[in-house]
Amino acid sequence: MKYTVKPAKVLKGIIRDVPADKSIAHRSAMFAALGDDISQITNYPQSADPQSTLSCLRGLGIEIKQNEGKVTIKGAGRNFWKPNSTSLDCGNSGTTMRLISGIIAGAGLQVSLTGDHSLHSRPMKRIINPLEEMGAKIESKDGFAPLTFLSNEKKLKAIQYVLPMASAQVKSCVLLAGLFADGVTEVVESVPSRDHTERMLGLEKEYKSDGSVIIRSSREHPIPSLNMVIPGDISGASFWLVAGSIVPNAEIKLLNVGINPTRNAIIHILKRMGANISIIQKEEASQLEPVADIVVKSAELVATSLEPKEIPNCIDEIPILSVAMSFAKGQSSIRNAEELRTKETDRINAIASILSRAGVEHEMYEDGLSINGNPGFIPKPAEYESFHDHRIAMSAAVMALKASESSVILDADAAAVSYPDFWKHLEQLHG
Repeated sequence: MKYTVKPAKVLKGIIRDVPADKSIAHRSAMFAALGDDISQITNYPQSADPQSTLSCLRGLGIEIKQNEGKVTIKGAGRNFWKPNSTSLDCGNSGTTMRLISGIIAGAGLQVSLTGDHSLHSRPMKRIINPLEEMGAKIESKDGFAPLTFLSNEKKLKAIQYVLPMASAQVKSCVLLAGLFADGVTEVVESVPSRDHTERMLGLEKEYKSDGSVIIRSSREHPIPSLNMVIPGDISGASFWLVAGSIVPNAEIKLLNVGINPTRNAIIHILKRMGANISIIQKEEASQLEPVADIVVKSAELVATSLEPKEIPNCIDEIPILSVAMSFAKGQSSIRNAEELRTKETDRINAIASILSRAGVEHEMYEDGLSINGNPGFIPKPAEYESFHDHRIAMSAAVMALKASESSVILDADAAAVSYPDFWKHLEQLHG
């Protein structure tokens, strides 16, 4: 589908239903399945990736009832997994594949994991290596999907695993496998990544003097049932935070957005750039995650450089941050972000494509970009390729709001992977 984006002279309104947080949704379903009781999850997203997780759990024999955004899951505990399928389709979801691998390996199930073309191009050796160190038997295509887990009657053994890169997915995979293993599994991260897994499971964390963190899991750790409301996704909100900052006469209010401190770097970075963002903190409506209403108004931005320690906290928001940097006074820099090349597409290349088509002066590196911004910059009307990547499609749309004439987003329905109502909300704010 093609979508035509008209220039915006104003953006005003309230977004009441920012899409539910995918990271939390994936985990809530898997952790509920690991419990021994019935869990109730409210505001579970209809977008493709979290639905892939539900589909895979059903294939593993988990009883799930879904009524729009309400999901009821009957947990199987650690010992009663009975797959009714030998091949599970993870769709486009790397989170589904990497996290559920820890459960499959831990339970010793004989199952294959596959997905779409994009997912088959993303590196899986990063989870295969620690799982095999724990005793799992996995066949792959040179470290890429499909992954085939061979039946394993022996319990996994606990390990201490030092993460070679900041990755919440790898961390979570190993910790989930550790819930089935003999002994205490320890994951050591030198740069903190998003902490939903340890927060939601209540895992023990130890903070070391060198700044590293050790997270522990074991078979003895209890897994309670969940009764939670999934907050809005800060990643989904980020498009409106940038749009509201760069479009004149803008005022956008976003309700019930998750502001987990390991996910909210986008807010701190934009504020550092001069963004006018207000946070109205609420009680933790999800019981596990901090939630707030966020108001953004037009502002004049200044350039910034992302710190290496910020990258894991804002990796998903770098495409839209690049758009913000295009309208910020001075030269901004994004480095140490080579992980972007292994996402749904090569996002460094995709961002550079957006910037080139808009006419933004920039330079691309193997691990990032430098962007010469200007608050008065007017993008060229363009036809933007989404590269079948939801974040690229939506970032291009925000760039197009500042153009002198209408622009076109190709394959715009890619946005539905994480934000099915994005185009509707854009029209709502555009008035």
